[in-house]
Amino acid sequence: MAIHVKSEIGKLKKVMLHRPGQELEHLVPEDLERLLFDDIPYLKTAKIEHDMFAEIMQGQGVEVVYLEDLTAEVLKNPEKKEQFVQEFIAEGGASATKVREQLYEYLMNIADEKELVLKTMSGIRASELNVKMSCPLVSLVKKESQFLLDPIPNLYFTRDPFACIGNGVSLNHMYSRTRRRETLYGKYILKYHPDFAGKVPFYYDRTMDFAIEGGDILNLSNKVIAIGISQRTTPEAIEILAQNIFADETSEIETIIALDIPSVRAFMHLDTVCTQVDHDKFTIHPGIMQTLRIFEIKPGDQKGQLKVTESDAMLSDILAKYLELDKVTLIKCGGKDRIASEREQWNDGSNTLCIEPGKVVVYDRNYVTNEILRQHGIEVLEMASSELSRGRGGPRCMSMPLERADI
Repeated sequence: MAIHVKSEIGKLKKVMLHRPGQELEHLVPEDLERLLFDDIPYLKTAKIEHDMFAEIMQGQGVEVVYLEDLTAEVLKNPEKKEQFVQEFIAEGGASATKVREQLYEYLMNIADEKELVLKTMSGIRASELNVKMSCPLVSLVKKESQFLLDPIPNLYFTRDPFACIGNGVSLNHMYSRTRRRETLYGKYILKYHPDFAGKVPFYYDRTMDFAIEGGDILNLSNKVIAIGISQRTTPEAIEILAQNIFADETSEIETIIALDIPSVRAFMHLDTVCTQVDHDKFTIHPGIMQTLRIFEIKPGDQKGQLKVTESDAMLSDILAKYLELDKVTLIKCGGKDRIASEREQWNDGSNTLCIEPGKVVVYDRNYVTNEILRQHGIEVLEMASSELSRGRGGPRCMSMPLERADI
């Protein structure tokens, strides 16, 4: 199958990344909040850290492919290139549509497909087109440094634009407008790249109305997935996703566990507060436990219906039940130290990428949590993280597993 992800911990065989590029250099303080950043990463160091991330996985026998390369391969088809450029401009916002023809000509004249893809990611300033706005007041007031197409700095978090579920995908509708163009790359890869075209069932589509993001979706087993109801994933989207998964006769999913976590930036996705690190072990941020609500979603008695019940069981008991284990251990981010817990949670101490059962990639800066993981028998592969962590996402956020071995 083109996509095969039926767990969080099966040996990772193939993963998709995006190497940070010029889009990070195009972050400026006045745009940080709008573009969902708290700080400006130093690109040179961010690239070194990201290359270390890829090298760690390659050293473990993982095939690493890149979002920008897969998209560029699709755009070698002239028809798809033109279609992509037109669609990208149309979704670029009001400034882009005012100079649609000039942007189209500028982008279509980029002969190298990868260069074109990287330019769409980095953003386009008015000065690059050497054109004046059609409105004289606008052209006088707005600076030449104004972006006609915004940069897309969140792209190195490849987990969010789509989610692999079994042999299918959820091509997501992103919560924030500034991230919605990210899913165009996923659309063209999944629908038109020869490795994926016609081989992947879609359980959700980017054109649907309700927000859902990949960081909220965890594949617990071939029969169960967990989804966070979070700042960026709505219960309405989860219901649609559930209906489509249950309607697919090729899907093995029987249960969806919906976890209602606090809707705040520090806990933006489920995987920022909970990830699986072994058959019976999960990281957890203790700050979610007091308010956590758990819902079990199963197919209803009639086609298209859902049976939803709220559970009063503890999270560890729910996980043990559906993983068919006697018990599950929840490893607290930062341990019992509240200061360490909150600090390392902010720097994605709970956001681990499992390479195989009991072996995870983590940020080196979360030394308290990393030592606790080791004490629980987990092999910890540390990567540098001074700059990548400024984007508020960890190793799981930065990776899109395309293929895992079954467990």
